Amino acid sequence: MPVYHFVVNGASVSVEAPSDMSLLWVLRDKLGITGPKYGCGVGVCRACTCHLDGAAFTPCTMTMAQLPAGSSVTTIEGLAQGDALHPVQQAWIDLDVAQCGYCQPGQIMAAVALLRTTPHPTDAQIDAIENVCRCGTYPRIRAAIKLAAG
Repeated sequence: MPVYHFVVNGASVSVEAPSDMSLLWVLRDKLGITGPKYGCGVGVCRACTCHLDGAAFTPCTMTMAQLPAGSSVTTIEGLAQGDALHPVQQAWIDLDVAQCGYCQPGQIMAAVALLRTTPHPTDAQIDAIENVCRCGTYPRIRAAIKLAAG
């Protein structure tokens, strides 16, 4: 079984895994990182959204063989800087965005990626985030993204 070397939340890791195993299962089952949630397994719901070299992606759709060598993966667990929450995380708390909470790590990671490329997004740009929330918290998600944008 091949061994993969990459960075997760700032730490170098080496993982032995089948080449056709999805990165999501490596994160969750082999590394114990449970923030990225399994939803649909085909990249539609985006509950597992993480960052790959700073850009949003769905690790449920990437096999270990597809993971570029030397990649840096960030999950919701790696977003805060020590005890300081990321401004998007803080906005989520301030506006009590989550209901069931299942999709929220992916929602936050998508919002952070949006704000990196679009510091002051319009409603349409926020609405273009395709992460699914079964509880329908979209109005509060939009408000939290705007609060984090300042």
